Amino acid sequence: MKTKSIKYILAAGLVCCGLSTTFTSCGDVLDEQPRSTFDPSFFTTKTGIEGGLTSLYAHLRYFYGNGYYLNTLETGTDEYTYAQSADGNFKDADLSGVGSVTSTSTVAGGAWGTLFANINTCNGIIENGAAAGIDDALLAEAYFFRAFDYFILVQTYGGVPLDLGAGELKFNTTTIRTSVRNTVPEVYKVIFSDLEKALSDLPDNPRLTGSATKNLARLYLSKAYLTYAWWLENPNNIPTYPECSRDAGQAQSYFQKAFDMAKQAIDNPGPYGLQPTFYDVNVATNDRNSEIMLYADHNENEKFGNGGAGYGWGNGGSPENFAYWMETWNYTEMIAKTDRKNDKGETVYINPVQREAVQALGRPWTRMAPIADNFMEGGVWEDAVKAIDSRYDATFTLRYHTNWHKAGGSDAFVYGANGEKIYPNDVYFSWVPESEDENIKYTGADEKLGFGEMPGRADFVVAVNHISRKKYPINWKIGIYRTDNDGGLGSKVNGGSPRPWNVAKFSEFYLIGAEAAVKLGKNDDAKKLVNVLRARAGKQTFNQNDNVAVSVDKSAEMVAATPDKITIDFILDERSREFWGEGYRWFDLVRTQMWDKRAGTYRIAGADYTDKDLQTFKRDIPAGYYIRPIPQSQLDGMEMTEEEKSAYQNPAYRN
Repeated sequence: MKTKSIKYILAAGLVCCGLSTTFTSCGDVLDEQPRSTFDPSFFTTKTGIEGGLTSLYAHLRYFYGNGYYLNTLETGTDEYTYAQSADGNFKDADLSGVGSVTSTSTVAGGAWGTLFANINTCNGIIENGAAAGIDDALLAEAYFFRAFDYFILVQTYGGVPLDLGAGELKFNTTTIRTSVRNTVPEVYKVIFSDLEKALSDLPDNPRLTGSATKNLARLYLSKAYLTYAWWLENPNNIPTYPECSRDAGQAQSYFQKAFDMAKQAIDNPGPYGLQPTFYDVNVATNDRNSEIMLYADHNENEKFGNGGAGYGWGNGGSPENFAYWMETWNYTEMIAKTDRKNDKGETVYINPVQREAVQALGRPWTRMAPIADNFMEGGVWEDAVKAIDSRYDATFTLRYHTNWHKAGGSDAFVYGANGEKIYPNDVYFSWVPESEDENIKYTGADEKLGFGEMPGRADFVVAVNHISRKKYPINWKIGIYRTDNDGGLGSKVNGGSPRPWNVAKFSEFYLIGAEAAVKLGKNDDAKKLVNVLRARAGKQTFNQNDNVAVSVDKSAEMVAATPDKITIDFILDERSREFWGEGYRWFDLVRTQMWDKRAGTYRIAGADYTDKDLQTFKRDIPAGYYIRPIPQSQLDGMEMTEEEKSAYQNPAYRN
């Protein structure tokens, strides 16, 4: 959607984004019945308000699961850089000299238009809901989402407008092409007020599967308190805009509020709780489990449930869930030698691992590559971690199983490393720990894509200290899953994922509480909280890379490996291990003011398959980049002087 101005978008958003719904008993899901329009007068009716409430959940699909939005939150951090097939969207975000962040880049756009359109819908529901006969518990959902959207905006851009044209927090139905930005404290005042109202009026249990509850409000209230506390403290003198004073003396009180709220939520979990293992949180067959408090939902109905183009081909745009494409390298270019000859007497090669609609594989786009440093000594996935932390296995596709037989291939086997035979479902290629590198002989042969061989192994291998822009571990957690593959590769392997995108997890309470505890000097509390997740990470009942049930309990080892002194750096490591590649990272690094420190340099190998030697890259992350630019399309749509438009833009991005 082209942005004309905040006010224009908001009026249009009311008309275009509606979904009517049937409100049914607790445990049912939202019954979305798409409507072509929502007229403002219709929006004052009970039916209109109920449709507006449903659209609050539907709007999540316009940025969560969008690969370009995920790029803005991961590329350029200490988790991801641009990959071999990246276009300017990803190179801009990397800040390593191959592109630049400007007001016209997708990094600037983010979810700007979608969020403001939804905020106006929230304003309309809140303003008209009571008169339309909507009870407080339902209105509380609108309060929650207004705070939710403003929280994303204030973290991304600094202060943003509270007046959308009809007055502060008023429902707007007319096009007004002027705008004034509020300060960060003014925006947080609304966020806190709305979340406190939501906490008061929301039910303990969701009225429908996935709808808002008290504990969901607690999650965002604790996170908002934590983020605002960091902003007040401002330890590294990061500028904000619009300029305003900060009372650092208040920071500790907000860290305390964040800690207290997280603890209250953990002690009163309601319908939520930790899954037994990390694998259980993220495996597709267990989607919508009790650890997931909010998600952008999808299903296998391509037109309505997934927003896809149909016929198995994704459109690469919202509301489709296509983010998993970006973190997937082109594993389909692996070729294997068979025992057959063609009519010219030449050896026949086949693709042993073909594109398949399963969580470990899916559609490759090679746009985002994980940074190699993370998998090496001193990194969050160093060998000592890999040995005891099940989150490594349940985060990445590390072993690639053959599937040519699912496409009708008749070969009984292919040849792998050391001339060994590899059969259907066997592992053809593996990522192995850095410590194994000395035992690998890298052949450099094109047919093996720079793979290596290890004595006694049939699978080809590469050590993780040779991760490159061309080949790297796939993020298994967000991969596709379908129930209609019928034993084959899947007819819609190129489409978006029909899985929900997980937005909020109960596990985050432990890390929010621990981070606040560190800032309060409560080391014992911080250690106790992180150890809950670390102990869970030591338990494993299924190894997804080997596709086999296991019985492993290394909880004691995980807890023993927790440092005596918990630091913010350690909390950030734990957040990376818990939420890797899911879109948390830019916010985490900006909140803690660690972005330039942790992501200023990185190493990765080149863009050819046989590249294996790491190169060092330096990023330029000035303090002014801790907030993103206001989108140029927004500025172009406003009837203001060039001087006023310049003053509206964040200072680091002015011409």
